[in-house]
Amino acid sequence: MSDSESYPKLPRNTVNRYGKPRGKYDYTTIHSIVNSTPILHISFPTPSASDPFPAILPMLGFMGSFATPSSPLSAPLDLYLHGYISSRLMRLGSSPGHGEEEGFPLTIAATHMDGLVLALTPNHHSYNYRSAVLHGYATAVEGVEEKLWAMERITDNVVANRWENTRIPPTKTEMTSTQILKVRIVDASAKVRAGGPSDDRADMKNEELRAKTWVGVVPTWTAFGQPVASAENRVKEVPGYLKEYLEGKNKEGRSNAENAVLGVK
Repeated sequence: MSDSESYPKLPRNTVNRYGKPRGKYDYTTIHSIVNSTPILHISFPTPSASDPFPAILPMLGFMGSFATPSSPLSAPLDLYLHGYISSRLMRLGSSPGHGEEEGFPLTIAATHMDGLVLALTPNHHSYNYRSAVLHGYATAVEGVEEKLWAMERITDNVVANRWENTRIPPTKTEMTSTQILKVRIVDASAKVRAGGPSDDRADMKNEELRAKTWVGVVPTWTAFGQPVASAENRVKEVPGYLKEYLEGKNKEGRSNAENAVLGVK
């Protein structure tokens, strides 16, 4: 894989433990993990001498390119985050540049759990998982066209085709109260674990231990249940686009978890 298809490996983002079999730096792996994770966790420094702890928030977001909306996951992409205009992170993201970089520094984490890996000894228990950590600089999106584009993409990243099946466009108040941060990613890495348990040779030779201890993988995925209508709902049947989305995501989640048992990353 060429350098143009991957993030640079730096001391900050290099996967050390099990780095060779599990560490990934390519755009496709990292971007697909981020765009399929329902909630991203965003960590940022607090500019206060009296508070030594960085802050962390759960947020909605997606990776894409406003300049080239048709860009695939294998291309360089920006991260867009959605929030309320007066929140602390959104205010910081609108502040002047920091150091030599333009924007406010953020660390973004995304994680999928694909299975419980149960071994002969607790020390070898694990998860099958797909995780990504990204570093970048955030600035507020000022252009109305780009802001609307990002709002639509973030909405449809929650439920495909939801934007066009609601009351749009947003009102002036909604546009004013909503802030979108655009994060220019400077480096990132993913870590992916798939397969079954791996036990010590000595334990594998212990027939008494193996006779009483179940080992294997419990596939794990997020499942969407049957939609429950609000008391104010006036639509008699669940819309087809919503049914299709939920069924597709349930199949995808199960397939990912079962493939991970087989060692497919």
